[in-house]
Amino acid sequence: MNTSPRTVFAPPAPVCLPVTGMDARFPVHRIFCVGRNYAEHAREMNSPAEPIFFMKPAIAATTSAHLPFPAATNDLHHEVELVIAIGPEGVFGAATGIDLTRRDQQKRMKDKGAPWEIAKSFEASAPIGPIRPGPVPITGRITLDIDGTRRQTGDLSEMLLGGRELLEALNTYFTLQAGDLIFTGTPAGVGPVQPGQTLNARIEGLAPLDVTLDETGPQ
Repeated sequence: MNTSPRTVFAPPAPVCLPVTGMDARFPVHRIFCVGRNYAEHAREMNSPAEPIFFMKPAIAATTSAHLPFPAATNDLHHEVELVIAIGPEGVFGAATGIDLTRRDQQKRMKDKGAPWEIAKSFEASAPIGPIRPGPVPITGRITLDIDGTRRQTGDLSEMLLGGRELLEALNTYFTLQAGDLIFTGTPAGVGPVQPGQTLNARIEGLAPLDVTLDETGPQ
């Protein structure tokens, strides 16, 4: 007997991510993000070295290798991040991700004391590579290149809150559920990316992530 409720239209298909070594895919429920989790990055942003939390919708996650340059920004920034994937029994695995930010819109909202959703939560603002099942790495190089030039470099051990501490902190405010993703913060070196450029994100031991922003141009 089908107990699913009738809906006035078909619900959107879930966003699903590839899993290394599996045919089955990982369905995304929510995306939590951590800001200021590397001291050097906090300093370059003129912010306290104190992790903060915000969210992106599931539709921000994308595995596409080509993305349209987002509208409504003239200052799009890259942030390479370790991503923790939560399964039914806790941590499921980890992946390489990029948090794309409309920095000009973020500054405008901060100056007004307003929320930053338009800066962080737009569609395809969270490119992510295949999820590697197993423990979350606690050390290892994390880098991002643009068109072959190194822009960001650091080590996972530099995070102010590691994986376990982040889960504990998030569980203070939310009940983590299967399908949740946690972007764990970015090292120093964030900066602008232009239409037509290719971002190469790398974390030691995880699948690489390569994303090209198509030359549609800022609007």
